[in-house]
Order: sequence, then structure tokens, then C-alpha cells
Amino acid sequence: MSIRDWNQLVENISRLDLREVLKYCAEAVSNNDVSLADALMEVLEKRVSISGDPVQRLSAYMLEGLRARLKRSGTVIYKSLRCEPTSTELMSYMSILYDICPYWKFAYISANVVVEEVMENEPRIHIIDFQIAQGSQWMSLIHSLARRPGGPPLVRITGVDDSQSAHARGGGLHIVGQKLLDFAKSCHVPFEFHAAAMSGCEVERENLRVQPGEALAVNCPYVLHHMPDESVSTQNHRDTLLRLVKSLSPKVMTLVEQESNTNTSPFPSRFKETMEYYTAMFESIDAARLPRDDRLRIRAEENCVARDIVNMIACEDTERVERHEMLGKWNARLKMAGYTPLTLSSSVTNAVVDLLKLYNENYSIMERDGALYLRWKNRCMATSSAWR
Repeated sequence: MSIRDWNQLVENISRLDLREVLKYCAEAVSNNDVSLADALMEVLEKRVSISGDPVQRLSAYMLEGLRARLKRSGTVIYKSLRCEPTSTELMSYMSILYDICPYWKFAYISANVVVEEVMENEPRIHIIDFQIAQGSQWMSLIHSLARRPGGPPLVRITGVDDSQSAHARGGGLHIVGQKLLDFAKSCHVPFEFHAAAMSGCEVERENLRVQPGEALAVNCPYVLHHMPDESVSTQNHRDTLLRLVKSLSPKVMTLVEQESNTNTSPFPSRFKETMEYYTAMFESIDAARLPRDDRLRIRAEENCVARDIVNMIACEDTERVERHEMLGKWNARLKMAGYTPLTLSSSVTNAVVDLLKLYNENYSIMERDGALYLRWKNRCMATSSAWR
């Protein structure tokens, strides 16, 4: 490219919205036009900022993903983003996003209300949680069950874990189990905890220790999209796990997932979907009004959001683990596996509405076909549904 052509390109690009420049850059990367991609990346580098407005921050991480895709280094960057901070630091970053955005609380509250309703009057309750994390979700349920007329039920929780969750926690599942055991004891609720230290792809029936006579609930918050499906492997871990859970005859399975379509989409449409979804995500984070240069917010975005963006843009095949599907596709999978949907009650809706009163007015809830959709402005961000 001549100096004159380069200057003309820079002048034209300077007039464009950052997202438009990213689209041109993604097209160049997709076409393996290295010289054009490098030129666009050089221009983008001067305009993006991890301490800028939402579009500048998103663009910084999408640029990193494009650069990694061009250099075929996406997996290396993804792993470094996942494992760079110490466990204490990562927990601090995760807690920031947990506090300033309602996405995880939406998952926890909606599932808890469903489980408590379905388990009314059950004397023995077994909960299998495929994303146990810190286990904090279940404290409010244990506290509520402690007030049950006639006395609390026996509660068993099986926590499924993987190495990344253990890293974030700074230790294994025994930490979660002991915390929940101590809390249940303080509430006078009979309690047992079982650790299944493995990823969902590795789980087999015997790992879950389901016992006769107990009412079973299964919780899947933001986890099933990590399971490879038939487009990745003939093993199809995604549908295999759904069929395994169904074979356990649960009274309810709660599912919360991002409302996004990045699983089987070819790179150009996946890039566009990622941009649209995470534009809304960064806007919603920005609504918490933390200073743009807040170090902890920047680190939280780098380690808890950017890694997903990089993986979706830079990686393919088995290396791409972020594979979101829309609720319509989950519905088809679940029905194929033998599940029937349960309509979420008004109690679930009311609990989530009360939650959103604590956050920016641009968050809202929409009910459709028995499920709940969490929205930022006009964009659906996550869905909560229940099945049996």
C-alpha cells in the first residue's frame, strides 16, 4: 500500500464508527488479507481504550481477539486471560461484576424461587448444581427452608466443579461444602454436601449419588453453553448431559443461559452477534457509574468478560468453548431429550422485578412462553426457564 493510499485509508477510517472499522477488520481477517488487517488494526489501536466508553472498551477486546485469530494464538491468549490472576484477585473481580450487574443474581433468584415452590412439603431434597461456584446461591434457599411450617427438610447438595472454579475459589469443593454445612447448621437445617470434582462433560450417573426417596432438583446456570455439541464432536456432550439428567427423573431442572447465538454460526455472523451482545453488556456495566479508569473494573472486564470475547472471535473447533444458543434452540434440545417445560410462576417474576429495582432503569423483564427474559434496553441478555 502506497503512502498516499495509506493516508487516504486513515482519513476515511477516522470518520467511521469504531464498530464499523472492526467489521471491516474482521472481514479482512476472515479473507486472510493480512496487509489490510494489519493496517486496520494499526488504526484501531489508536482509537480503542480499556478505560474509555463502552464501545472503546469492547473494541479493545474485540481487536485483541482479531489479532489472536490472525496469528492463530487465540487459545494461548484465552488461557492466559483465564489463569493470570491469583484466586483472591479473580474472586474480587468476579464479585465486582456480581454486585454491579444483575445477571448472576437473576440466575440465582429465579432458580431458588422455582426450586422452593416445586419442593413444597418434600421431606428430602437433593439439589445437583452444575455450576456451584462459591455455593452462595443456596444460602438464601436454606434460610427460607428453615422457616418451613412443621420443620425444615433434609437438604443434600451435590456440587459439580472444574479446575477453573477451583482456581477462582482458591481451593477445592470442600471449601464450599464446609461453608454451606456451617450455614445450614446455624439455621438448624439437616444438611449434606457431596463434591463431584469434574467438568460437566465428565459427569456420569454414579458421580451424582442420587438416592431413592429424595426429590431431585438440577440447576444449570450459565454452564451448558460450555458443553460441546454435535457440531464439535460426535460425543455431543451437550445433549448427552441433558439425557443423563432426564434419566434421573428430576422434579425440576432450572436453566439460565445467555440469549445469544454463537454456537454454530460462521465467523462473520458470529463476530457481528458478539459485537451486538457485548455492546449491550458493556453499556450495562457502564451504567453502574464506576469511574472509567477504575482499576478493579478494568481488571474485572479483562478477566471475566474479555476472555469470553477473545475465545468466540479467535478460536474454532474444540478450542472454542464459548458456544451460546438462543432459548428456542435450548427448547428443541430439551424436548428432544424428553423434557417438558414448566411455566414460571408470578412469584418468580415478582422476585426478579424486585431485584431489578436495585439497578439501572434500562434493565427489564419480559415473560414469553413460560420463561423469563432479562433485557438491557431492547436487547435480551439472558433467559431463565424450568423443565421436568
